Amino acid sequence: MLQRICILICVISLIATGALAQPAPTQAPRPAPGPPPTGSGPYPAVIEGDPGVPGHTVYRPGNLSPFSQKNSLPVVAWGNGGCANSSTFYAPFLAEIASQGFLVVAIGPFTPGDAANRGGGMGGGTGSSTKSAQLLEALDWATSENKRQDGKYYQKLDPSKFAVFGHSCGGLQALEVSPDPRVSTVLVMDSGIFGAGAAPKMGMPPGGAPKVGAPQGGVMPAGAPPAGTPPAGAQQGAAPKVPMGGAMAVGKDVLQKLHSPVIYIIGGEKDIAYPQAIDDFAKIDKVPVAMANLDVGHGGTYNQPNGGEFGRVAVAWLKWQLKKDETAGKMFSGQSCSLCKDDKWKFEKKKIE
Repeated sequence: MLQRICILICVISLIATGALAQPAPTQAPRPAPGPPPTGSGPYPAVIEGDPGVPGHTVYRPGNLSPFSQKNSLPVVAWGNGGCANSSTFYAPFLAEIASQGFLVVAIGPFTPGDAANRGGGMGGGTGSSTKSAQLLEALDWATSENKRQDGKYYQKLDPSKFAVFGHSCGGLQALEVSPDPRVSTVLVMDSGIFGAGAAPKMGMPPGGAPKVGAPQGGVMPAGAPPAGTPPAGAQQGAAPKVPMGGAMAVGKDVLQKLHSPVIYIIGGEKDIAYPQAIDDFAKIDKVPVAMANLDVGHGGTYNQPNGGEFGRVAVAWLKWQLKKDETAGKMFSGQSCSLCKDDKWKFEKKKIE
C-alpha cells in the first residue's frame, strides 16, 4: 500500500507540471539487510559521502591506485526516480557501474547504513525534491577534485568524459541538462517527455482521473495505481501534498538541443513512460539514438543484484561512449549487435552503424 501511495504522489506531482516521472519499482522485492553492494566489476565499489559535495552520494572504486591520467575515471551523474533526494534504492545498479571503472555521483546526501538497508520504493528522501542543476554540480565538483593536489582524486578523473542519466523524473533531469556542452552522453531510463498540451489536467476526482501514460483504449500499465485512488487517510477527492521535482520545465524542444549520443532504456509497453519515450525517439534526428525495451515495467531492474539487465546494458553503453570500448559497443552497433539478437530485449537505433 505504501509503495502504491508513493507512485500516486509522484504521478500527481508531475501531472501538475506537465512532465512524466514515477518513483522506483513496486515489482522488485526488498532485499534483506546486508553489506553494501560492491558490483561485479574489477574495481569493487564503495559508497560514501564527500564534504565537497554534501548533497550527493559518491559511488567509486574502493581502490583508486590503478587510476591515473592514462587510466582515468569518467564521471557519471545520476538523478533519482520521483526527483527524490536519495539514491539508496539504486545502490546495486550504481555500485555496479562504479565497479567497472567510473565515478558515479548521485543526487541525494549519503547516509551511513542506507545502502545496506536498501529497498522500499526509492529508499528515503521522497519528501524532498531535487534540481536538475545538481547533475552539473557533480561535474563541477569532480573537475575541481581532479585538480586538487592534496585530494584522493588528483589526476585520476576525466571530467571531459561526462554522462548524465536518471530514472523517470531523474531521466527528465538528465534531458534538461543535456544541452550543456560538457555532456558526452545521456541515458534516459523509464522516462520520456510529455508533448505540448499532452499532460492531463490536474483534477483527479475518484473514478474520473485521466489515465496518465495509458495507451489508446484507456488501459493502464501493469503496476500503476487505479486512477483516482487517493492515499490512505486522505480526504476524498483531495490531492495529497507533494514535492515538486526539479526537472519540470523540460519540454520536447530539448530533444533538438541534444548534441551527444543518447539511449532510452525502458521497461516495455507496460512502463508508464513507454508512450512518451517512443515519441521522443521518433523526434530525435540529429544525434545517434538507441532505444532498448525490456518487458519489466516502470520499475526496471535497478534493485536486482548488480542492477540486473538494466545494469548490464547501461554499463556497456557507458564503456562504449566514455571509454571507447568497441567490444562493449558491439552490444549496440552493427547489424548483428547483441541486443538486436537478444530475445529478451526490443532494440532500435538511429544514426548508429
